[in-house]
This record gives sequence, structure tokens and C-alpha cells, in this order.
Amino acid sequence: MTAIRSSPRRFMRMLLFAAMLSFAAGCGVPNLDPPECSASRLVVREFYSYHFGNEMKFSAQGLKDRQRFLSPELIEKVSAAPEGTDPFTTGTSDLPKAFRAGKCKVVSPDRTRFDLIIFWKDDARSEQRTLKVEALKAGDGWLVDKIER
Repeated sequence: MTAIRSSPRRFMRMLLFAAMLSFAAGCGVPNLDPPECSASRLVVREFYSYHFGNEMKFSAQGLKDRQRFLSPELIEKVSAAPEGTDPFTTGTSDLPKAFRAGKCKVVSPDRTRFDLIIFWKDDARSEQRTLKVEALKAGDGWLVDKIER
């Protein structure tokens, strides 16, 4: 008789577990970015992750190492940057510590514009600034095309 009683309990537990699992699977975070923003955000993040993870001060070799992320127009523009400055963030030797790719706007089907938030945080300073970074669709991919301070 106890085997019969435990069977409905077991069934109810399994049913409750299945319901919770279904609910959890349906509760993902929706992606509110337009497709152009989602695609170009990956390149902006990848570029700035690479940039912040390597020497940020301008050099000819550093520009060459980053060119896979950049449009030819931006490469030409930043190639005149003074040595020791960072043309991809402040344009000075004051280097930020971190970044976040924020709000995105679709300018056209082949151009997006991001708020790129850069941060300084240490014992003496806690500051953030927002840059405008544009990405341009080039072929099947996206490239960083403009940076406005």
C-alpha cells in the first residue's frame, strides 16, 4: 500500500520539477538591440577588449595590430596620432582603466553609433566619460569607423 501512495507523490514532484524547468527556460533576458546593433556591438567590444588588454599608447606597430578591427578611413586618421597618446579613447596620455559599450543607435542599415563609457578608478580618482563610437558594415562584418570625444 505504501508503494501506491509514494507513486502519486513522486509523480507530483516530477510534474512540479518539469513545470519549474519550463518556467526557468522561458525566463531569459530579451535582447532589445536591433540586429545591426547586436552584430556591430560584438566588434566594438572585441576591439576595445583587445585595445585595453594591450599597450594602449599609440605606435605604428600597435595600429598595425589593431587594423583588423578598423575601417581604412579610421586607420588613416589615427596614423597621425602622436606617439604615447591613445587615439582610441582620450587622445591624450591619460589612459582609462576600463570601458563599457552602452546604448546603441542605428544610424543607417550599414552604420551604428555607440555610447562607449570609459572609466578611471583608483585611490585618487573615480571618473567616467562617454565617447561616441561608430561602426560601419563592411562586407559581412563590421569595423570601428569613427571615434568622437
